[in-house]
Amino acid sequence: MRTIQPAGEDAPPTSLRAGTSALPTLRLATILGMLATAILLGVLSATAGLGVAGWIAGLATGSAATALLVTARRRSDQPVMFPADWVTLTRALLIAGVAGLVADSFGRPLSVTALVILSTVALVLDAVDGQVARRTGTATPLGGRIDAETDAFLILLLSIAVSRDYGGWVLAIGAARYALLVAGWLIPWLAAPLPPRYWGKVVAAVTGIVLTVAASGLIDRRAGMIAVAAVMLLLAESFGRAVIWLYRTGTGPRTRRALRMAITALSVVLVWGVLILPDRALQFTPAAFARIPVEGLVLVAIAVVLPAWPRRIVAAVAGILFALLTLVKILNVVFYAEIGRAFNPVFGWADIGPAIGVVRDTIGPTRTNVALAALWLGVILLVGAITAATIHITTVAARHRRATVRGLAALAAVWALCAGLSLQLVPGSPVASTSAAGLVVAQVRDTQAALRDQRRFEQVLHRSDPEAGVPAADLLAGLRGKDVIIAFVESYGQVAVRGTSFSSGVDAVLRQSAASLARADWSTQSAWLTSPSFGGISQLAHSTLQSGLWVNTEQRFAELVASRRFTLSDAFNKAGWRTVSDSPEDGYTWPPGTSFYHFDKLYDRRNVGYHGPAFSYASMPDQYVLAAFQRLELGPGHKPVMAEIDLVSSHYPWAPLPAMVPWSKVGNGSIFDPMPTRGETRLSILGSASKERQSFGTSIQYSLRALTSWVTELNDPNLVLILLGDEQPDATVSGAGANHEVVISIIARDPSVFRQIASWRWQDGLLPGPSAPLERMDAFRNQFLGAFSKASSHAASAHGPAAPEPPR
Repeated sequence: MRTIQPAGEDAPPTSLRAGTSALPTLRLATILGMLATAILLGVLSATAGLGVAGWIAGLATGSAATALLVTARRRSDQPVMFPADWVTLTRALLIAGVAGLVADSFGRPLSVTALVILSTVALVLDAVDGQVARRTGTATPLGGRIDAETDAFLILLLSIAVSRDYGGWVLAIGAARYALLVAGWLIPWLAAPLPPRYWGKVVAAVTGIVLTVAASGLIDRRAGMIAVAAVMLLLAESFGRAVIWLYRTGTGPRTRRALRMAITALSVVLVWGVLILPDRALQFTPAAFARIPVEGLVLVAIAVVLPAWPRRIVAAVAGILFALLTLVKILNVVFYAEIGRAFNPVFGWADIGPAIGVVRDTIGPTRTNVALAALWLGVILLVGAITAATIHITTVAARHRRATVRGLAALAAVWALCAGLSLQLVPGSPVASTSAAGLVVAQVRDTQAALRDQRRFEQVLHRSDPEAGVPAADLLAGLRGKDVIIAFVESYGQVAVRGTSFSSGVDAVLRQSAASLARADWSTQSAWLTSPSFGGISQLAHSTLQSGLWVNTEQRFAELVASRRFTLSDAFNKAGWRTVSDSPEDGYTWPPGTSFYHFDKLYDRRNVGYHGPAFSYASMPDQYVLAAFQRLELGPGHKPVMAEIDLVSSHYPWAPLPAMVPWSKVGNGSIFDPMPTRGETRLSILGSASKERQSFGTSIQYSLRALTSWVTELNDPNLVLILLGDEQPDATVSGAGANHEVVISIIARDPSVFRQIASWRWQDGLLPGPSAPLERMDAFRNQFLGAFSKASSHAASAHGPAAPEPPR
């Protein structure tokens, strides 16, 4: 951006300021601008393969830039092309080439090399034109304005190019200048000219450089996104400062008064809203916000009586506390919806990491990183906005004490009356609200309870485990020679089989599968288990079943896997089985698999030979998982195997879904290649609860068909399959207040298996009824080992499961 040259002895000579003698240079600029644009586009066409769209965009940009520059000079009081104007015109023509390349990239791959070269030269000349103007004494406000608009258009084109790889959010960088321009048409004081500012020039230059480097691909995507996000913040600061200057210099008393009133109203609405904001999604109703928060009344009362400095300190502290309380409420909303419990301020942080991992596996690392960056930015802005609003409210209240006291007295009287009458517009949401203070009290109590509960868990965890003392010869003697598979079906909870819009389809599949298995001489029995998890974090259910302890938080899981607790896989290993974990969703080394569970072999997406497509979260279909496991572990003459197999085709977001293929054609998985493009996609069901529920039901049907048809296809008379869900799906599917019950079934051909579990009183078939037995999931380990180990030496567990009782 060029600086404005003051009038005086260094101003341009009179002969250059007016007169027809200057017009030939303008005509020359017009002719050269048109010719140079055509020549540049011709070179690009020959070297980078510019198409019709590129030619049209390039010619239009070059012609428009030349016409605007020449017309502006002709209409000014200095109708001549100064030396710096020739540099600016050269930059504009280079940018016309960039426009042609970007326009052409919508129909063919972008020529990155040509784009980077043109942009780099244009950015270098950006530093040259200002120097030329100052050294020749020809700097003018018009030249500075044209230079700035040229920078803005280059940034717009580069943001379009980068957004193709980084996402549409980058377009906000290029659109910022034009958003301010449009705002100036609507709000006159935003259209006033800005004074030259060196920092603005620096921000524009840095933005152009960062976008050019990002478009070049010289840095990895994560670093590029961080750099582009940083540039966006710099740009926001620069534009914000400009808007503040325009406001201070261009607005009249009436506008300022209206703006102050609007800011005060918005501050009141924001603070009022966060104080009465519910912490569960089902409570979000208009009536829930028609309440009077006592915390806000107390804050205003304090502001009225305190002097200035103490008032500011109290307001700042209160604002920060209100912001933190809002974050806790948001976390509660998410936790209740996803895992069925409130956020715990002590141990809840450990649950966030696995949730981020699921998102990363579902939408990819790049989009996840962008979402996290946006989330952190949103948190910072939210905390800042709430704190600023709180300070503003207390300042206004202190400035207008008399009116504030009257209004405060009226609201306090209404609050007291509603409290005395216990008035509620909706159940559980009293008009006289103390919900913010109540949430603080609840969080303190939950923290104390969590710490006490954790101590009890640690005592049980480090207590002597009688199951570990059973001799190997007696351990699991009732299953000798059999292949025992524990198959977790993701989100296979009670809602899948009972009382929902999609449960009838799942029930039909279960009845058909049970009948098909019976015709092949397989028997089935089923019951219910109460899972420690809900909506996600499946490893809590897996570890609970294996260890016989109630592992309902990530904190407990971390302590468990660091211990020497005797697990089901340990029991099978000790008794002579080969133990295997098959987790197709994993794409990394899983230390607990060997250090805690002591599996002999770990399978994941990297080592099962899959060459087909991913299905959103599921890296491969359940059918391939089972076929690959059979090929790798159940060949002729194999040693008896105990395996935990995690089937995740029914994992959120339940689209796209695979379809069953003949088992003989599964191969390396390439047969599934066309399937992700068929039917629903992740985006097509996003936000539609009915579509999500229907897709969930379809995914459960697929997983159950794959598993039960595999049993008959395998036809291994020594197979014992334990099929169960890990948890209920999230609240979108399960509904508010759903329990934690999941289905568990056992499939076997040997009648002795069912004789040994006769005392369990499980129901025949794959579909348990309402009266089927219900046990906690942590009871299964001892129950299972007790049933299949020799009674004469089996040490019955004398201790119960770890507190607390699971939610109902």
